[in-house]
Amino acid sequence: MTTCTEKHHENHPHRHGEGCGHTAVKHDGHVDYLHDGHLHHMHGDHVDEHVIAVSDANPDHCTPEVTCGHVHGPGCGHEAVPHGDHVDYLVDGRLHHPHGDHCDDHGPLETV
Repeated sequence: MTTCTEKHHENHPHRHGEGCGHTAVKHDGHVDYLHDGHLHHMHGDHVDEHVIAVSDANPDHCTPEVTCGHVHGPGCGHEAVPHGDHVDYLVDGRLHHPHGDHCDDHGPLETV
């Protein structure tokens, strides 16, 4: 399980939990919440920022055969998800990363 991160929001005014309005995702054996391009995890009196690690399940490689039908980016209608050192977009339970004229498929992300 992921431990407390150095990067956190001490004065985060929103308490994440069931029914809070943010998309809940399974991550490293717990639930995190997608919030304004961040992956938040409630931890006592603060919110830790988590990142989906690059792994066999969520690789960071080019998949030119994947097409999305539109360009991902801020305001595209899909939620931003921090993945490794970049940002992906959650599309039908999959992490998509814009790359030239296609989207790379960076694997599944389960919502709860």
